[in-house]
Amino acid sequence: MAELMRSPETLKKVQDEVKTVVGNREVRESDLASLPYLHACMKETLRLHPPVTFLLPHRATETCQVMDYTVPKGCQLMVNTYAIGRDPKTWDEPLRFKPERFVNSEVDYQGNDFHYIPFGAGRRICPGLSLAARVIRLILASLIKDFEWSLPNGLHPSELDMQDKFGLALLKDVPLLVVPKVIKSVQYLPL
Repeated sequence: MAELMRSPETLKKVQDEVKTVVGNREVRESDLASLPYLHACMKETLRLHPPVTFLLPHRATETCQVMDYTVPKGCQLMVNTYAIGRDPKTWDEPLRFKPERFVNSEVDYQGNDFHYIPFGAGRRICPGLSLAARVIRLILASLIKDFEWSLPNGLHPSELDMQDKFGLALLKDVPLLVVPKVIKSVQYLPL
């Protein structure tokens, strides 16, 4: 949500996509497959702000060669997802929020693309990945559809502090404060 607030033109694109697909009803899980730009925004956010900075540690069971490095047997390895997502050798304009990089892209967070692993990979991939991916998109689509969002006290989007606070989980250093305004009262019928 913070990245969308900082990029009003991207927020508008997502709002238009959600309104076109969903119309005047509540957002359903079945709508998610028809919201590729929303999915691209979520992927781009996970690239810049992964849930955790470091994946669970790994230990080399035997000495091996990885690229130009020798990894000795018993060495503990830490995978820095934060650095991987901001690597200028892999990503064009790595510090810029640009969801378009994931539109019509096969790159996904399922653990197969090692330059993009916000949920890990292999046997240690996050067990909650599929639930998190659906729930995040469902909540975000609902918030975008039913509310107009603005920053308080005339704050300009470029002034929004996007610094991260490193810990067990990655958080915004300064929590996001936004003002929601109901677009219109929509009475949803029970399913």
